[in-house]
Amino acid sequence: PLACHAFSSSSAMSSLLLPGAEKLAKHVSSYQHDLAPTITSNIVCSIDAKEELLDECEEIWRQMEEVCISLLSLLMMRVKALTAEYNQWQKRSPEIDHDLEMVLSTVQSKNKKLKEDMKREQQWLDEQQQLVDALDVTHEEMKNQVVQFSEKRALQELKSKMLKIRAYKEELLSALGEFLEEHFPLLEEDESAKKKKKSPAEEPTVQLVTLHEILERLINKLMSTPHEPYLTINDSFWPPYVELLLRYGIALRHPEDPNRIRLEAFHQ
Repeated sequence: PLACHAFSSSSAMSSLLLPGAEKLAKHVSSYQHDLAPTITSNIVCSIDAKEELLDECEEIWRQMEEVCISLLSLLMMRVKALTAEYNQWQKRSPEIDHDLEMVLSTVQSKNKKLKEDMKREQQWLDEQQQLVDALDVTHEEMKNQVVQFSEKRALQELKSKMLKIRAYKEELLSALGEFLEEHFPLLEEDESAKKKKKSPAEEPTVQLVTLHEILERLINKLMSTPHEPYLTINDSFWPPYVELLLRYGIALRHPEDPNRIRLEAFHQ
């Protein structure tokens, strides 16, 4: 700040003194022809004119001395200002050098890291390209096997589903059998006392089937021949069981033959 203030002060003084110096230089140049080193004997000057000329010369020289002193003072102030500024820059130079070294070190470190990152990314890109090439080769090799593989896989999936359905069917049939055995036991066990009272001529000539067997036959008929699911009623079907199935919508009669029944298509 001191150097800046001195420099501004010297600039102001120079702006004030330079016009005066220029004016004095012009005034001296106008009298140069009157200041010849020798005076010829042919020119006669009066004493007053000489004295006046000498006074003017002394005044001019005095003004020139003042201008020189002012210029010298101005130059000294500029020297002091430049010296102060130089000293300040000398003091700041180590700090600036240190800062520049820090910036340079940081930039070099970043450049090194960027080079390492670029090398790593390039390596990853090469690996990915190799993987893509390998996949392309595998894709070309498998093009001819796609159809066969798809059919084989579909067949395996279908077989797996069929096995699951069969297992689920067996589960349902087993649960149904347990339920029917518990709630609809064999007719011989419930009617044994009544049969004993009947005469041998009145005993049935055929063996009655259980409700479980009737339902199983209806299910097998529907699954084996879905286009012809009707089952003919014979003497082994106990009529109350048939009526029970028809009443609760489990079985349906044939619209033209009342002796034929079918299982209701619950799956449709």
